[in-house]
Amino acid sequence: MSDQPDFINGVVETATMLEPSDLLALLHRIEAAFGRVRQERWAARALDLDLIDYQGRLSGGEGGAPLLPHPRLQERLFVLLPLQEIAPDWRHPGSGSRIDTLIEKANPIKISKL
Repeated sequence: MSDQPDFINGVVETATMLEPSDLLALLHRIEAAFGRVRQERWAARALDLDLIDYQGRLSGGEGGAPLLPHPRLQERLFVLLPLQEIAPDWRHPGSGSRIDTLIEKANPIKISKL
């Protein structure tokens, strides 16, 4: 939302033995520990942890599984740019699009690198 305060965004890559649904549940517990209360979609929040990609898996959210890859990642420069820094050869698991192509097509927003 355009009326939200500025925020800091980052992307991390990690190894886990957790399945995607268990990993996302863990991320939500961490958010809650930092005071996040999920009331309004896209509301400003102190912490927002998302599962962007999981080993290139595709999931439509069946049976409580998270949507993979994240359904709006290709629209969000604030996700794509830091993802490109850690995975410059990453491709969208569904479309096969290269990350630099996704960046060119993403909604333009003002981003300042720290």
